[in-house]
Amino acid sequence: MSDLVVPFGTPITPESAGWKYVGFEPLLLAAGAAVERDTGDRECCVVAIGGGIHVRSEHGDWSDLGGRVSPLEGAPDAAYLPPGTRFTVASAGSEAEVGLCFAPANGGAAARVLPASGVVPETRGHGAHERTIHPILMGDEAADSLLVCEVFTPPGHWSSYPPHKHDRDALPEESFLEETYYFRIDPPQGFGLQRVYTDDRTLDETLSVRDRDTVLVPRGYHTVSAPPGYAVYYLNVMAGPTRTWAIANDPDHEWTLEP
Repeated sequence: MSDLVVPFGTPITPESAGWKYVGFEPLLLAAGAAVERDTGDRECCVVAIGGGIHVRSEHGDWSDLGGRVSPLEGAPDAAYLPPGTRFTVASAGSEAEVGLCFAPANGGAAARVLPASGVVPETRGHGAHERTIHPILMGDEAADSLLVCEVFTPPGHWSSYPPHKHDRDALPEESFLEETYYFRIDPPQGFGLQRVYTDDRTLDETLSVRDRDTVLVPRGYHTVSAPPGYAVYYLNVMAGPTRTWAIANDPDHEWTLEP
């Protein structure tokens, strides 16, 4: 297995990934189960991927967040927590799936719920490039360095397409952002494909990803394909020195943006 593919159950930290900014931990909580975490010097976005959750901290008790049966059904509830916060996430009744998204913060922003009702779905691409994006904690929501969104790719479609990158701190043309992709596949026995590569091909990998795998994107162009018959969902966590999403498309494939 590629070092870029992290199986479910392994938390991703800057130390484990060999980078500086992004942390991610996916969780499956049985009915009535709870976990406790501390943001430390990081900020955290708690995403209710599936099922319902309670989030409790010094900033408040936020009950019954989430509730969608699967991540393919509408937008998610989420919560933002600043650095220096000890918090508990508990399932609300039945099993719950949660994504804990971390990035460094200097003070952070106000702790708050990010309700699904405030997430405006965005359709990108055309034809077999069409996919739906849910901006959960993007540039219009306050945070120090963390960016979070999720993408639904229908069967037979491509997303993160054309292949694009954000590995240069060269604004306004491009920002440097580390990124993780957390995958769900429907039906779960399927797979998705992700390619990660650089111009000089010193990094050039084509990855088969299974349900609940996480892929690390430290640099380079990247794109995702959903095979016929299988819908592909992923939760993206991004962070870097500047909280701006500015990308550069692979010039070889940019022509596919034309109608």
